Amino acid sequence: MIDFKTVMQRIREVLLEKKQQKKILDREIAVTLKLDPQYFAVIKKRNKIPYEAIAYFCKEHYINMNWLLLDQKPKYLTKI
Repeated sequence: MIDFKTVMQRIREVLLEKKQQKKILDREIAVTLKLDPQYFAVIKKRNKIPYEAIAYFCKEHYINMNWLLLDQKPKYLTKI
């Protein structure tokens, strides 16, 4: 089963690599996914994965959506 916490941890991992920071807050993840931080808090509590926002995030950052959701390799897609 796909878990909200695991998926957000993978997004956090990508952001840590890109931003070169030690810590990424939920608010930063919400902004990156183009979600209102209050809405993010609600879906986090309900364990609801924002698939559409994640799809756009994956497209923008060339991330393999299968890796993000299901931990299938490869992590990154090639840029064409």
